[in-house]
Amino acid sequence: MKKSTFLLIIILFFLAVCNIFGQQTAYPFEVKKTGKGKQALFFIPGFASSGDVWNETTAKFEKDFACYTLTMAGFAGTKPQADASFKDWENGIAAYIKDHKIEKPILIGHSMGGGLTLAIAADYPELADKIIIIDALPCLAAMSDPSFTSKENNDCSSTITQLTAMNDEQFRKMQALAIPRLLADTSMQETVVNWSMKSDRKTFAKMYCDFYNTDLREKIKNIQCPSLILLESFFINLKPAIESQYKNLKNINMQYASKGLHFIMYDDKDWYFNQLTHFLSAK
Repeated sequence: MKKSTFLLIIILFFLAVCNIFGQQTAYPFEVKKTGKGKQALFFIPGFASSGDVWNETTAKFEKDFACYTLTMAGFAGTKPQADASFKDWENGIAAYIKDHKIEKPILIGHSMGGGLTLAIAADYPELADKIIIIDALPCLAAMSDPSFTSKENNDCSSTITQLTAMNDEQFRKMQALAIPRLLADTSMQETVVNWSMKSDRKTFAKMYCDFYNTDLREKIKNIQCPSLILLESFFINLKPAIESQYKNLKNINMQYASKGLHFIMYDDKDWYFNQLTHFLSAK
């Protein structure tokens, strides 16, 4: 064999090995790690939100915990996936925790992130030490239709078509009307609207449709760890319906905020931090 041919084979082999071992698993989110504590906190933001929604929370707890803050693919300027789904996102978060050998993290999810937290804790009951759910329900659609049943092959094409057909001005107007119904703190409303504007429109539509078709009411019976459920103040008026949705969840601590709307971390900050502090420190 000629020396040049032998060298070429060695180079090609080396490049192939580098390609195989250099590849990284693609997870359906971007992650920012802060803090150095032995116990890990996993922060999962809500629909179309940036991981920045947790900035004040991580600043408070990162001196005692390792904080992993996610921003889901396609939301708030992150790169979208080709075909996002609630189930793939759930499995992707669980895979990251396993792949990085993160022992018994505490999962904290807001809104759709709360739904993802419930799903992970139900399908991977050995994974989490505790979970904290911030203004999320096992089945959002059941609030208007208690007999709701998920469609097995839900068609989201009409929702995608409708929302992707909007121009930026129309979409911003829609979000500018919607956000004040979810967030009382006027200083943060424009920030949250801008997260929506930076989100991939197809992902926005697909995940809204997919999450609305999700029903975890039966599945949450598999959750083994302690669970803190923090709900917005208005939900106290719907207590029977809310507690019916959560009836299969064992070891539950359900609390209603004293004021504000859906973004409890902004609207009832002192109460929110007190609830988290007590729950995180409890043995």
